[in-house]
Formats: sequence, structure tokens, C-alpha cells
Amino acid sequence: MLRTRVWTALVALPTLLALVLFAPAPWFAAFVGVLTGWGLYEVGAMTGARTAGAIGALVVVGGGSAMLLAWAPRHLWLIPLGVIVAMLTLVVRVGRGLPGTAAKPPGIGLTLLGAFYVGALFPYFALLRNRSDGIAVTVLILLLVIASDTGAYFTGSWIGRTRLAPNVSPKKTVEGAIGGLALCVLAGLVLRRPLVSEWGVTQTAALSAAIGVLAQLGDLAGSALKRRAGVKDSGWIFPGHGGLLDRTCSMVFATVLAYYWSR
Repeated sequence: MLRTRVWTALVALPTLLALVLFAPAPWFAAFVGVLTGWGLYEVGAMTGARTAGAIGALVVVGGGSAMLLAWAPRHLWLIPLGVIVAMLTLVVRVGRGLPGTAAKPPGIGLTLLGAFYVGALFPYFALLRNRSDGIAVTVLILLLVIASDTGAYFTGSWIGRTRLAPNVSPKKTVEGAIGGLALCVLAGLVLRRPLVSEWGVTQTAALSAAIGVLAQLGDLAGSALKRRAGVKDSGWIFPGHGGLLDRTCSMVFATVLAYYWSR
């Protein structure tokens, strides 16, 4: 876990920040399109989508959702909301050990859920960043998610005793979740003036708290998807650190909220 954070600090974060800050809007949209395609590939690999029908459903559902949301996101907010609810339902089912969440191999249902997860949520990375105020808000969300993750890790390592969702993510604790939330709100208040000075203190604190909650829920959702699929990591694109979905699960829910909250 610590090695992952060191790698993120030294390599992944500067690279991502450079893209957010300097890439032209079409290039950034194309970059997110590539990420979406790779995310769908990881879903297919995790869920064993090897038949023509499963691969076709993955491409049609995931690709179709991405194109639809990229075209008219403001009028289709029920789609990402429904996907988020479905993913949180999976967290509950895996967390409670309900029948069908681990006993049998993943099927087409999990493939379709993963396709919606990637196709309906990943486009918001570009939709948020490419708005007129999107660069500052995207940087804010990225740093808040990192603050949440960092606060949860160190607080949990220091005083964590109560397991949060042991069937989903055994190392997460209630104390860590509280620490992550607190650091996320503090970071939001510190970053408000340099990034979103037009926002009020109350608005910033409320959004930061929501981001802190959604970052941790997103992480649990990604873990639940992997648990149900019977894999440790979503992929291999980051050697020693897992796949793309492993690295983005904390951001997807938060980015969707930020897009609608701050528009």
C-alpha cells in the first residue's frame, strides 16, 4: 500500500496533473476515451467475457453509454445515478455475503454492470475538466480524493480497530474512514482560495465532505466488483499496482457529483 502511494506521488500524480492543466480539450477527451476503452477491457477480463455475445454486450453497453453521456449529460443524470446505486447495492451484497455474490463464477450480469460502471461514469472525467471552470474544479477533486485516501490510510494504520466492511475490503476501518473524511474537508477549505475562490466556505466544506464519503464508497465499489469477479486486481497496466480500475475507483463517484454540483 505504501509503495502504491510513493509511486502515485512520484509518477502518476504529476503526469495526471500535467494532462489536466495543459492538454487541449479534444486531446483530453480522446485520452478519457482511451481510458474508457481500457476500462471496458479490464471489466471483460475480470468477468470472463469471452463469448461473442458477452463481448458484444460489453462493447455495446459500455461504448453506447459513454457516447450517450458525452452527448447529453445534463439531461441523463439518472443513468449515472442508477449505476452508482447498483454498484453500492453490490457492495452491500458482497459485504453481507448474500447468495450469488461469491459462490459461483461471474456471469453476464456482472459484465453488464461493469460495462455500465465504466461507460456511464468515465466520460465525466472529460465532461468536468473541459468545462470553462473545469480545470480548477478537476484539480480540486483530484487533490480531495488523494487527501481522503491518505487520511484514511494513515488514521487506519495508527488507530484503526473497527473493521468497516471486512468482506469487501478487509483492511478498511471505521476510524480510517473518519480520518479520511476529516482530512478531505480540511484540504477543501485550504484549497478553496487558490482554486475556487468564488465558492463560499459552507459550499466548499459540504462538497468536500461529500467527496470524502464518495471517494471511500467508490473504493469499496471497486473492491466489491473485484471480489465478485474473484480477482485481486482489475488488471496489470500499472506493474505492481494493479489495473486502471484499481487506480480510478476512488474518483469516479466523486467526479460525477462534482460535475452536477458545480455547474
